[in-house]
Amino acid sequence: MEIFKKYLGVVLLLLGVVCLIVYKYSLPENWLLICSMVLEVGGIFAYIFINKKRS
Repeated sequence: MEIFKKYLGVVLLLLGVVCLIVYKYSLPENWLLICSMVLEVGGIFAYIFINKKRS
């Protein structure tokens, strides 16, 4: 399970991209933009904090 924790940020970023693709081609609703924004920002912060090297 520790191995998958390292990739949590990347998975959240990809889910955000999927939300944006659905918004563009299928369902233009504002909640998809909000959901993708939350996933993208959360994914960036998760990637930074989880993969931070400890000194």
